[in-house]
Amino acid sequence: MSTATRREFGAGPLSRVAALVYTLLVVEVLLLVCAAPGLVALFALERHVSNLPLVAVCAVPLGPALSAALYTLHHQRLDLTELHPARLFWRGYRLNLVGSLLVWVPMLMWLALLAINLVNLTAVGLPRWWVAPLMLVAAGVAVVGVNALVITSLFAFRLRDVLRLAGYFVLRTPAVAVGTALLLVTAVVLTLVTSEAVLAALGSVLALALVRGGEPMTTAIRQEFTRSNGD
Repeated sequence: MSTATRREFGAGPLSRVAALVYTLLVVEVLLLVCAAPGLVALFALERHVSNLPLVAVCAVPLGPALSAALYTLHHQRLDLTELHPARLFWRGYRLNLVGSLLVWVPMLMWLALLAINLVNLTAVGLPRWWVAPLMLVAAGVAVVGVNALVITSLFAFRLRDVLRLAGYFVLRTPAVAVGTALLLVTAVVLTLVTSEAVLAALGSVLALALVRGGEPMTTAIRQEFTRSNGD
């Protein structure tokens, strides 16, 4: 009777909300701890285009941290009697450290290169109309890169298969791609209007949005390709 009562309590709507809030808080703290080396250096940088390569370097630790957050928020059951977000986070961090870096670092390199070209069009000899195609390429790299990060965080695939699936599901699930693009635009605007600190403070919420928004993609992968990483 006591076990049944405990499970009923842990599975109620208010309990699920409390479990979600607790999970997000724990994930946020751990995400900031893991990304702290880069974030501290990033906050110290002056907002100048010449620092774009350094911004990319500072963002490297964020990749594995975000991957672990995605893993946690995907696997954590919203039951107050079965809350283990910290344990799941460190498990996801360990499982996905290499895979997330293999996806995250090349994406940062491409985005940094494109951003440098965008802000130095005249210096590199490109006409103004190149802004549009460069922006489209940057958006494509970012969306495919985030798709790849989600896939490698939740599933056990080889890198080349992760990249193929990430590109394939941009066309297969366009709603997921559009949602990811809008989320990235929101993150960029929020950073420009406020500061990197505000974006960092919302890291777990953004991770949750990626997990929830990417469910059509992850469900299709689980059903059609293989089993989930860590399941």
